[in-house]
Amino acid sequence: MLLISGASGTGKTSVREAIACDLAPGVGAVELRHLDTVPAAPDVAWRQRMAERAVARSRELDEHGRHLLLAGDPVAPGEVLAAPTATSVDIAVCLLDVSEGAQRERLRRRGEPKELVPHHVAFAAWLRRHASDPAHMPHVLTTGGWEGMDWPRLTTLPWQITVIDGSSMTVTEAGRAALQWVQDAISGRAPVFRRCR
Repeated sequence: MLLISGASGTGKTSVREAIACDLAPGVGAVELRHLDTVPAAPDVAWRQRMAERAVARSRELDEHGRHLLLAGDPVAPGEVLAAPTATSVDIAVCLLDVSEGAQRERLRRRGEPKELVPHHVAFAAWLRRHASDPAHMPHVLTTGGWEGMDWPRLTTLPWQITVIDGSSMTVTEAGRAALQWVQDAISGRAPVFRRCR
């Protein structure tokens, strides 16, 4: 399984759309909405249940020599790696990040309500720390989270997450960087959290 993580406004959906055709048919590129109906008010627990569904779908594809790329939603690395079936698949994670200024500008251009922007910026800052330290402020994921998650697993993993800084990149450039990361992860040239054998 391949996860492109990132806060709102970092370009996850744009990158997924830019590279989906290049990845097909060996890699299916999805967002959470492709896995189930999105509720009117999706919460943290729903997102984590959908992360588990993505991991399970990845396992199904793996049996046929295919992969799953989850990109577009603000799913944190820990939400995939602590999913109940995460030990049954190889998982590679990339954080698509941008500077605070770039994120604020992108959110402004897409019409994000001003009162929500500080929350997106704070989540981006947390994700940066989470990318290097799975134990950083765990309550961000566990408060209101799904009870099926295996949170203690996160601190037992050799934590290696690729980071792409897309602050000054066009969508095409960020897409090329993400495509290269996918190819590197599949071929073993990028860090991968290995399944338990």
